[in-house]
Formats: sequence, structure tokens, C-alpha cells
Amino acid sequence: MKHLRRAELAAKIDHTLLGPEVSREQVKQLCAEAVRYKFYAVCINPCYVPLAKGELRDTKVRIATVIGFPHGATLPQVKAFEAREAVDAGADELDMVINVAALKAKEYQLVAEEIAAVREAVAKAPRKILLKVILETALLSDEQKVAGAILAQAAGADFVKTSTGFGPGGATVEDVRLLREAVGPKMGVKAAGGIRDYETAVKMIEAGADRIGTSAGVAIIQGAPEG
Repeated sequence: MKHLRRAELAAKIDHTLLGPEVSREQVKQLCAEAVRYKFYAVCINPCYVPLAKGELRDTKVRIATVIGFPHGATLPQVKAFEAREAVDAGADELDMVINVAALKAKEYQLVAEEIAAVREAVAKAPRKILLKVILETALLSDEQKVAGAILAQAAGADFVKTSTGFGPGGATVEDVRLLREAVGPKMGVKAAGGIRDYETAVKMIEAGADRIGTSAGVAIIQGAPEG
């Protein structure tokens, strides 16, 4: 296993807090930790985007939020509306859950159209908005994972992401490697769900992950070599 120093690893972490009971004080603490440890982004529920925007003003930490979370079963037009509102509130990145049932049923056009609708909804934003598509890989066969990744890529997403963290399982090295092979070197892969220590985070990056989504960012960084 290769060694990533703290600064190098921190720049790949989305410091995440998405539970239904999360408070304003916890979001403020999350933002403070992101600034202190130089995490790439915070990932929070949409209702806290304005708060995070204020807390992170004049810092380099980006704001990611979730769309259609956690089940992905909302209407495409609702996801598009939610995306626009989140960006208007200050979000820089959107982690969108696909309609998992549609993917499993091979309703590929529906999946592609909802991703494209979210992409289009923020196309005219005054800044580049990164779109990550969450597949919830624990619910899918390998064939379905590959199909979802290819659909996300074709519809204009910037990243494909393994999991919400609220499904029956999280990221695995095998799934990250499979997604990387499916999308090639130019699209991002985000591993999320169950990543709670330095060794696991590094294994995900070795498998092809560009970004790590975790609520254990501080513990992960504290386990990394300094520098």
C-alpha cells in the first residue's frame, strides 16, 4: 500500500455530515474542521448550504450538497429544481442519487434523462458546478454498476459515486476498480460509505478513486503521515 501524506489525502476528502438529525452547530463544526485540515469540500444537506456558504466564505473549501437524497426516487423535474435551488444558495458540487429502480429495470433512457436534466438545470450557473452521480452500488449487479456509470458519463456528469452511506452497504475496492474501468481515466470516481480509517481510504484511491466521501475525515487524516 502506498503512503499518502496528510495534505495530499485531505485534498481528496469530502468532509460529510448528512444525517436527518444534523444540527446547525454540527455543520459549523464540520466547516471549521474542513478549514483546519484543508479538506477539499464539505458535503451537507441542502438546507444547510446557506449556512456553510457563510462559514466558508474566503476559504478554498468547496460546498457539496445532495440531490434526490437518499433514495433517488423523486421526479426528474424535482431533482432539477432542487439542483437549481442548491446552486443559487451557494453549492459548488451536487451529489445526485439516480433512480435506482429504473436502472435495475433497464429503463436507461429515464436514468439518462434525469441526469441530463440536473446537468442542464445548472448549466447557466455563474461558476462551474460539478455533478456527481450516486449509483448505490450495494443494490446493483456488476452489469448494472457499469451501465449506470456509462449512463452518467454520457449524460454529462463529472463523477460517478458508489454510495449514499444510507444503503445496505458502502464503497468497496472492487466496485471502485470496476467503475474506474468503466469510465476510463477522464471521469472522476468518488468512493463513499463506510470509509473510516486511513488504510481504507488509501486502498480506495489505489483502486481508482479521485475523491473520498466520509464523515470520519478527521480520524482518517490523523492516521496519515504528517506533511
